[in-house]
Amino acid sequence: MILTIEDKQFDTKYITQLYPAAVVKTGYEDETTQVSLEWIEVEAKGKVEIVGYGLFVIMGEDEKYSFMFDTKKEMDAAAGRIASQLKK
Repeated sequence: MILTIEDKQFDTKYITQLYPAAVVKTGYEDETTQVSLEWIEVEAKGKVEIVGYGLFVIMGEDEKYSFMFDTKKEMDAAAGRIASQLKK
């Protein structure tokens, strides 16, 4: 099955991970890192600076694609589009 995220197509048989995450500043220069949405919603309220949200696709062991969004609402909408493709 071919899955389209934004303008990129992926063959689902090669996707090893597909997940959403928040992207936060680490506190070191402009460095950022991914953290789980659950951690952001439960543990991190007001403790970290969120710089965006992303959907991340891992292909095999070393190929990674990132789709970044300014808001969780935009990311959720993109995740909904992915879900509707997977239901077909």
